[in-house]
Parts: sequence; structure tokens; C-alpha cells
Amino acid sequence: MTALDIQPGVPTPTEKAGKSSGGGFLGVIRANYDLLVAPIIVVVGLLLTYLYISAQNLDTIEARALEPANVLSQLGQHLLLTLYSTVLVLVIAVPIGIALSRPGARRVQGPVLALGGFAQALPPFGVLLLLGFWEFGIRSAVIGLTLAALLPVLRNTVVGLQQVDQSLIEAARGMGMSSRQTLFSVEIPLAVPVIVAGLRVALVLNVGTATLATYIGAGGLGELVQQALRLNRINLLFVSGAIIAALALLIDWLAGVAERAIVARSG
Repeated sequence: MTALDIQPGVPTPTEKAGKSSGGGFLGVIRANYDLLVAPIIVVVGLLLTYLYISAQNLDTIEARALEPANVLSQLGQHLLLTLYSTVLVLVIAVPIGIALSRPGARRVQGPVLALGGFAQALPPFGVLLLLGFWEFGIRSAVIGLTLAALLPVLRNTVVGLQQVDQSLIEAARGMGMSSRQTLFSVEIPLAVPVIVAGLRVALVLNVGTATLATYIGAGGLGELVQQALRLNRINLLFVSGAIIAALALLIDWLAGVAERAIVARSG
């Protein structure tokens, strides 16, 4: 018995379209043409950036910094920082959110969420620098990125579980399910779309904040930005900014497609 067996209601037309088109990423995109806007913007933006930089007379420093091997290496570092921190956010925030959503934890829910809000309100650059004094490198950067992106997933986990219709929970208990079975078979599946929405916010936050990780020796695309600022190379700054913006848009787009796919599947 799962949440789908006892969830009332009829799927929306968008959800039906997503299912009828085969499900998954391609099915969701075919059913939601607005999802094509972001990748088109990314492709056009990167193409215009390439055409612009190709028409410039780059000096040796700019040409060396913009070598494909160098850019791809820093892009890989940036993606790894984002991946590690996002996985850590999920491992920490989702279990804590589940625990806080239980009736017995209502008293500590407010203080814990307030503490998470305080952690997110701290300036990411300052947090990374402080962690850099503790340890210079990737580990400190991942911890700082995790702190910066913890709250959206934590809060959405709590909110998603609390918004589950109480009648569905009571129906599951009436069918003989234990509290644990009800949590994993009914509550969590119904809360997943809300949790994924929080994860989407965390991903975008991590992509942007990871740019600052270069200041504590963690690498990433921030190396290009730091080099451009230090050497006063406007072309290099323009290209690095365009790449980071394109990456943020692309990650947000992928997360948006996954979010709609999950919503359509659970409908």
C-alpha cells in the first residue's frame, strides 16, 4: 500500500500530459514548452559570449586562462563543490526536517528553524573565510556551502510533511499501518514535491556561493573571476561571469524539470 493507493483527486491536465508523453525529463519537457526557455537563453548567451570573445585581441594571460582545458577543469571543480555540499544538505536537512515534523518535536521546531535561518543570513563570504582559518581547502568550502543552503531543504521538509492531509494519515493507520509505515509510504511520498522545491533553491544557492570558494583554496570557476579582478582583465571577467550565470540557469532548469516530473508522477 502506498500513498498513491489512498490519495484522492484527479491529476491535473499538465500532470496527465506529462504521464501520457512518456514521463521522465523528455516527457515533462514535451508537456511543458516553457521549460525550453532557459536552455535557449543559455545556448544563445554562451554563443554570443563566444562570438564576442573571438572578435577580441586577447593577450597571453587571457588566452591562457580561457583555454578549454583550464575552463573545463575549473568547471569540474565547481560542480564537485556543488554536488558534495548539496548531498550533505540532503543528508542533514531531510532527517532533521522529518524529526521536527513529528508531533513530539513541535516545541523545538521553531528554535531549530530560527537557528537555520540565522546560519543562512550569515554572509557566505565571511563564513568561508572563517572556515578557511580552520582549514584551507575543499572540506571547509563544502561545510560553508552546506550551511548557506541548509535552510530551504530543512524548512520545505517540515512544511511538506505538515501539509499532508490528516485524513490520509488516519486512513493509512486505519488500514493497519504503523507510524513508521505511514511516514515512509504516505507522508514522505506526498511531501517529496515540496522537498524537491527546497532542493532546487539549495542547488542554485550552492552554484553561486561556490564562486567564493576559490578564496580559501577550493578552486572552482571563482578562480577565473579572481584572476580577472586581480589582473584587471575585463574580457576574462565578462566570460567567467557569463559561464557562471549559464551554469546557474542550467542547474535551475534541470532541477525544475525534475521537480515537475516528480509532481506529475505523484499526481
